[in-house]
Amino acid sequence: MPSSLRSYKGITPKLHKDVYIDEACVLIGDINLDDDSSIWPLVAARGDVNHIRIGKRTNVQDGAVLHVTRKSKAKPDGNPLLIGDDVTIGHKAMLHGCIVGNRILVGMGAIILDGAILEDDIILGAGSLVPPGKVLKSGYLYVGSPAKQSRALTEAELAFLPESADNYVRLKNEYLAEQSL
Repeated sequence: MPSSLRSYKGITPKLHKDVYIDEACVLIGDINLDDDSSIWPLVAARGDVNHIRIGKRTNVQDGAVLHVTRKSKAKPDGNPLLIGDDVTIGHKAMLHGCIVGNRILVGMGAIILDGAILEDDIILGAGSLVPPGKVLKSGYLYVGSPAKQSRALTEAELAFLPESADNYVRLKNEYLAEQSL
């Protein structure tokens, strides 16, 4: 097991087919990464007091922090971190106990807090803050602190969302190929 993957209470991160994990990241505990996903340098992800699920073709870029909310009497399920397919999570973003749908771009330095839900096909601008429990509806650009709906996404932007994920699938494949030399 690479040193970047650590068990917690006997649970080790689970990697599916063709996943790239940079040696300079740390993944702890109950984390499941689906096919073709990638985790880049200095990412810290802790599935210790709840679980993290990362979908297919999703990339988590340098310095991002992924965590969860503890289960409690008031909230028996806590807040796991659930990230869909074809998601691009920008550098230094922070996602905490939230739900992120499919085909989403989370801008650099954005923060998404406990219980927030991002539906599918969204761009969240760099540096934006999604407060606890806020729901972002599909098909829009959101910016600001707190994040507010700015405008509908264009056809070009909607087409870019899976393209961004595909770009990272190609890049991680190059890294995997180089590691196997």
